[in-house]
Amino acid sequence: MSEQIRPYAPLTSENAALVLVDHQVGLMTGVRDYSTGELKHNVVALAKAARVLHLPIIVTTTARDSMWGPTFPELVEALPGIPIIDRSSVNAFDDPEVARAIDATGRTKLIFAGISLEVCAAFPAITAIGKGLDAYVAVDASGTFSETKRQAGLLRMLQAGVILSDYATLMVEILKDNARPEATAVYDAMDMPWAKLVGQVAQAYSK
Repeated sequence: MSEQIRPYAPLTSENAALVLVDHQVGLMTGVRDYSTGELKHNVVALAKAARVLHLPIIVTTTARDSMWGPTFPELVEALPGIPIIDRSSVNAFDDPEVARAIDATGRTKLIFAGISLEVCAAFPAITAIGKGLDAYVAVDASGTFSETKRQAGLLRMLQAGVILSDYATLMVEILKDNARPEATAVYDAMDMPWAKLVGQVAQAYSK
């Protein structure tokens, strides 16, 4: 019997939440698949767009004071008022406080990003699948320490049923309609220069 494919159910502002895992200064220094500047840009853009789209956002660190340091400052600045949950567990979903925060959102589709991709993003995403939730990973808002780790992490998530994407595609899926009043703010938050250029051209032709 062929495996039944579930019908497509899009991400929306009402069914999705964002979980940011271990974007910490110490871990950032080991990332090799993205430059520090590019990774910071992508994570901050994801966080800002998620705020514009009214997604619940959970932020967590591991061993903040003993091993891996604080969340990088640009991300903290982008998320004023959002508490950062520190924990000792490797899998963020194993921490009771993080699990309660995720459950409290009431959302069935969870978007994860983390450092490292194959552990901090993959483990809770795979756990979410096991709990009957839909899990997405923003690959370009995650990072890891070698190409082998990256490929192994991507393969493991695909095998578990995690949906892999990039941060902008996930946010645009939630936006859904460029006529929404939030559209301009979402594109500004994602900080995509080409989108701004297209918008400027469109405005020039409309005059």
